[in-house]
Amino acid sequence: MKTTLGFFGAGKMAEGILAAAALQKGFDPSAILMAEKIPARARELEKRYGVRTTPDAREVAKTARTIFLAVRPQDLAALSADVKPFLTKKTLVVSIAAGKSIATLKKALGREVRLVRVMPNLALRAREGMCVLCPAANATQADVRRVAGILSGAGRTTVLPERNFDAVTALSGSGPAFFAFMEQAMAEGGRALGLPEDAARMLAEQTMLGTAAYLRQSGAGLDAFISGVATPGGTTAAGMDVMRASDFKSVVAATLKAAADRSRALGR
Repeated sequence: MKTTLGFFGAGKMAEGILAAAALQKGFDPSAILMAEKIPARARELEKRYGVRTTPDAREVAKTARTIFLAVRPQDLAALSADVKPFLTKKTLVVSIAAGKSIATLKKALGREVRLVRVMPNLALRAREGMCVLCPAANATQADVRRVAGILSGAGRTTVLPERNFDAVTALSGSGPAFFAFMEQAMAEGGRALGLPEDAARMLAEQTMLGTAAYLRQSGAGLDAFISGVATPGGTTAAGMDVMRASDFKSVVAATLKAAADRSRALGR
């Protein structure tokens, strides 16, 4: 059977790309081949999505012309030793391996392989992801359009130079956990004021979601938006006075720097 799309790895992020991106773009599930060594996980994916699986990544390399590389960074060396002989200039590899540079990937997979590096985030599983693309020098504009087209089914995409990828990893790649931590803090603050636990989380979550949606739809500047909500002498202004007097922005900046530094270290 013809394979139109392949996956090296079938973890949660690979499943997210499959469910929220590829299948939304009309790919025939039976023409998708995913490499997965754990039999129970393979059966789960086959039953849930109708895709084909194989325990041998070489089968994906031999048959698929577009392949998502979705293994853990520490597993790249072992994978590449198996699949490199079967990858050619006709192969487009889309890597979501955190911290692995195009140069590192080229060395591992072969110089001829057409490569697009992508930093996705977990929000793609809700079709609200942010995916940043960086094509290798030998990737074509058609390659970039193909990858962006697939991933657009899972949210938004943009193209940035690779020098920005450690910052991208920190902000949008790791960002879902940081925003969830902020939501947790808001919900806990609400509970401290007497709100029921479920209501506090719902209020925090919907407020975060609605604010992001409004800012995107309106195109409002952040300073203008904050000033518009925080009218002088009001409740929002009282809260903003506390935030501005704290080290909140410094803590956020330090958080992103730590994540970016770790991304840089993983890429060595």
